Amino acid sequence: MKVRYIINLSKGLTFLVVLSLMFLYDVFTTTAWIYLALHGTYGILWILKDIIYPDKQWDQVVTWWQALFAFGFLSLYWVAPYLLISRNVEVPPYLLAFAVAINLIGVFLHFVSDAQKYYTLKYSKGLINEGLFAKSRNPNYLGELFIYLSFAILANHWLPYLIIAGVVAGFWLPNMKKKENSLSRYETFEEYRKQSGLLIPKLTQLLQLRGGTTS
Repeated sequence: MKVRYIINLSKGLTFLVVLSLMFLYDVFTTTAWIYLALHGTYGILWILKDIIYPDKQWDQVVTWWQALFAFGFLSLYWVAPYLLISRNVEVPPYLLAFAVAINLIGVFLHFVSDAQKYYTLKYSKGLINEGLFAKSRNPNYLGELFIYLSFAILANHWLPYLIIAGVVAGFWLPNMKKKENSLSRYETFEEYRKQSGLLIPKLTQLLQLRGGTTS
């Protein structure tokens, strides 16, 4: 079984899982509906992304036991809606607005950067160091981080933050390191590395102006 099928199943079920929790606990608050809209829509967008511009790394074939483990791991992302709905959390309006804002930023970074990578490599192989990749070498992961942080904010509990930290340390950083090793074969990579951040753009680069740097 390909990894992409496991991920797509998990993402596609999210809307139904969150909605089922709302009915199970009879919680239909504004925060719960907003969470359903954000996380449920994200899952649908992921599947559309996989259909339109798929990521080849998810073509890896795994055994059924590995597939079950992967699905169980991905199910940890449902901890946030469970905590939100089972505890009947209603966050203040300002936190609701902040969560929606960073979710939108995350969706933009994640899906646009993946599209840039897919179509750039489709027509021209090489180092991608412009567009969303100009200041961050992993804008797609940065986008995902914003997305899952928005879910944690709405859940208003420490556990989703711990899960995010575990995912970043255990999976994202090793994948980024693997990518760095692969890109190091390009002559211009070292210069690109100095001008960009691994995940978050460097402050000096954010302050850089055309023709120089602010004092």
